[in-house]
Amino acid sequence: MSSQDKVKKLIDLRTEAKLGGGVKRIEAQHRKGKFTARERIELLLDEGSFEEFDMFVTHRCTNFGMEKKKFLGDGVVTGHGTIDGRVVYVFSQDFTVFGGSLSETFAQKICKVMDMAMKAGAPLIGINDSGGARIQEGVTSLAGYAEIFERNILASGVIPQISAIFGPCAGGAVYSPALTDFIMMTEQNSYMFVTGPKVVKTVTGENISVEDLGGGKIHASKSGVAHFLVDEEKEGLMLLRKLISFLPQNNLEDPIVTESSDPIDRLDDYLNEIIPENPNQPYDITDIITTIVDYSEFLEIHRNYAKNIVVGFAKFDGQPVGIVANQPNYLAGVLDIEASRKAARFVRFCDSFNIPIITLVDVPGFLPGSKQEYGGIITHGAKLMFAYGEATVPKITVTLRKSYGGAHDVMSCKQLRGDLNYAWPTAEIAVMGASGAVEVLHGRKLAEIEDPEEKAKFIANHEEEYKEKFANPFEAAAYGYIDDIIEPRNTRFRIIRGLQSLATKKLVNPPKKHSNIPL
Repeated sequence: MSSQDKVKKLIDLRTEAKLGGGVKRIEAQHRKGKFTARERIELLLDEGSFEEFDMFVTHRCTNFGMEKKKFLGDGVVTGHGTIDGRVVYVFSQDFTVFGGSLSETFAQKICKVMDMAMKAGAPLIGINDSGGARIQEGVTSLAGYAEIFERNILASGVIPQISAIFGPCAGGAVYSPALTDFIMMTEQNSYMFVTGPKVVKTVTGENISVEDLGGGKIHASKSGVAHFLVDEEKEGLMLLRKLISFLPQNNLEDPIVTESSDPIDRLDDYLNEIIPENPNQPYDITDIITTIVDYSEFLEIHRNYAKNIVVGFAKFDGQPVGIVANQPNYLAGVLDIEASRKAARFVRFCDSFNIPIITLVDVPGFLPGSKQEYGGIITHGAKLMFAYGEATVPKITVTLRKSYGGAHDVMSCKQLRGDLNYAWPTAEIAVMGASGAVEVLHGRKLAEIEDPEEKAKFIANHEEEYKEKFANPFEAAAYGYIDDIIEPRNTRFRIIRGLQSLATKKLVNPPKKHSNIPL
């Protein structure tokens, strides 16, 4: 065979590999409203930046006549490229080849790209669209999953790991995305569950659809498994590019600071009036967030889950930060099991990757009731406290209104090593609200008063007394627990100045193998 023939053979094989399972299967993928594995990579990465490897890998299975059915690449496309010029490693499962099912060689390809990402210290993005383990290969496919899981675990906190679920992801396959930092799902075609509807029906008798069991909407709102929910794949891939812009390459680097033309001393008079006169009246915390951050741009995480707390990424003078904020517009911003878990995981991610944390506080306390206590609110609330207390990144806290009881401690207080703790003049920092405090402090006297009008007057007078003492931030400032009481419209400037002063912060936790966070 001549050199030209050999080159032609290479070109022909590359063309064959790029067709995956063939034209008919590609057309079937498109009819479902789904892109192919390669199309997804092309949309995700900078144009022309993708470098593929293991294009010619094929499976080694000889069971059930599998030796007669082989496809180049064996159902997963792997390689590296760039997003805004920064290197990322990717794998994209190809549903057109054996339904994207995982074989021994399929797993080896993914493991190789994960190992390379770790060596290079670059983010890893996995695009999932798979029918699960390749049944014909038996235990070798299960071993392949375990090899991937172990790498997910070792990479955790070292490089950012992001999963996009653009098709089925069931059984053991769900645990790799679950071990990554962020999961994205689409409203259509995307689902995750450990056991499918048929098994559920057989074992429990419950009759449930694929969507209601593990669809994108369910995981984005009820289980909290999905951090992002998008209408369609292209939107999701653009969102992944945006997410990467806030993250460093690895745990030894800082996030990229970009140029910002948004003035740092921009005064937002609107903030001076945003807190309602009535302490029980809600407002939308995202209005405050979008007012103070660069260009009003805020990438919210877990938007549809545990809405009583808001988490996400933004920038201050080009510096990426993570924001955690109570949401008075939903359940009065109270902390419950779901909110505590959601915020704790986000705080730990930010700390792992050197991203400063800005906390906006308006929290009346923890949600009371037997459901919360039986569900372990003590343990789950402790997760958030642990996350803040362990974090060594710059931490700036601004108390906007209520900060009551144990929830005050949990929300990045000074004693959990908050670096800068500011308060608005509207802040109320106390053990509990005025009405509850009067009942505790004057319960015996109240029991002696029989006349309803006299009782109401007594309560009103003592509530006013309590408010004068605690419904302002000056008591906490007198002890140094609040570093300064700031004018609301000046919040952006004070946060940016704080971040600048903390840029060289050094704080190291005691030597240990690892912590034992309450799980």
